[in-house]
Amino acid sequence: MDFLTLFLMYLCFVLTTIILVCIYSRRKQSFLARSVNGAAQVLSFVIPTRLQRMTQKVLHRLFHTRNCLFVVLHIALQAAVYGEYTWEVFGYCWELEFLIHLLLLPYLLLAMNTAFFILCSRANPGIITKSNHAPLIKIYAYDAVLFQKGIVCPTCNMEKPARSKHCSLCNICVHRFDHHCVWVNNCIGAFNTKYFFLYLFTLTAMAANIAIITAAFLIQVVLLSNMMHGSYIDDQGQEHAIEILFLIQHLFLTFPRIVFMLGFVILLTLVLGAYCCFNVYLALTNQTSNEWYKSRRYGCSHHLALQPQDRQVIYRNIYSNGVWMNLKEIFQPPTVLERKKKT
Repeated sequence: MDFLTLFLMYLCFVLTTIILVCIYSRRKQSFLARSVNGAAQVLSFVIPTRLQRMTQKVLHRLFHTRNCLFVVLHIALQAAVYGEYTWEVFGYCWELEFLIHLLLLPYLLLAMNTAFFILCSRANPGIITKSNHAPLIKIYAYDAVLFQKGIVCPTCNMEKPARSKHCSLCNICVHRFDHHCVWVNNCIGAFNTKYFFLYLFTLTAMAANIAIITAAFLIQVVLLSNMMHGSYIDDQGQEHAIEILFLIQHLFLTFPRIVFMLGFVILLTLVLGAYCCFNVYLALTNQTSNEWYKSRRYGCSHHLALQPQDRQVIYRNIYSNGVWMNLKEIFQPPTVLERKKKT
């Protein structure tokens, strides 16, 4: 099996894993999720019933109940990447006289990321209880589109404060609910959003930093070997100048684990970078993931039946108070006293 086939298989595996996690970690079904469900229905005719039930139980356990699987997977992936970085990349770069501060930076980011991960996973996201329900319900106004007054959570048997949501995985209502993150095994709400932001940004910086160092090492190897000015003879005995594909294949055969790791961290950097940009947009506009998603589907909401039939409802974000105040709200969640002072 040649290098290109191996690399494509590896890329397909990583992309498939990410897609499946994104599909099953959300309750709402996208077009892609419906396509997967359709394919599953077709396969149900050839897969034994017992195996189908077992698969459904496993998927339900993984993606619809609170568990530590993705936390373990998260730690395992970090250990694999940092193990390879420490075992090979760090040693090679040290021999090539890379700056020691640059080589130690990933470990500093790892320590910071671990701290924010623990804070995010252990912190109270904003659990709404009977004791704190009265103060929390006064913090945000109802916008009458996404959040309407008088809606009672059937599970918690309490009126839902504006911007709150019941998490079916944790079986709790969360103040300023954003989403349930399987990677930290906790909901993201008003009181731990700041930790999630810092965790996400340090995780992206870790992946980008390791990718840059690893790529710089491979480029240095190519430059020192003067390989780009050489040639090779193919199976037919013809001589060719070195091409990029041949160069990548040579590096893969020489440093297989390093090239695999580089491909993974580059892909991870792109995915996490895009997600970071999305979260920055949400923070600057004072929205949550839940509100952003609902605002694009509010035409299907049963709450709109309360609106006059001849008037078109236009959603307007009433919670945005300017860039600076929006960012401040992330790191200093408002209290009832602060709201009273503003009014």
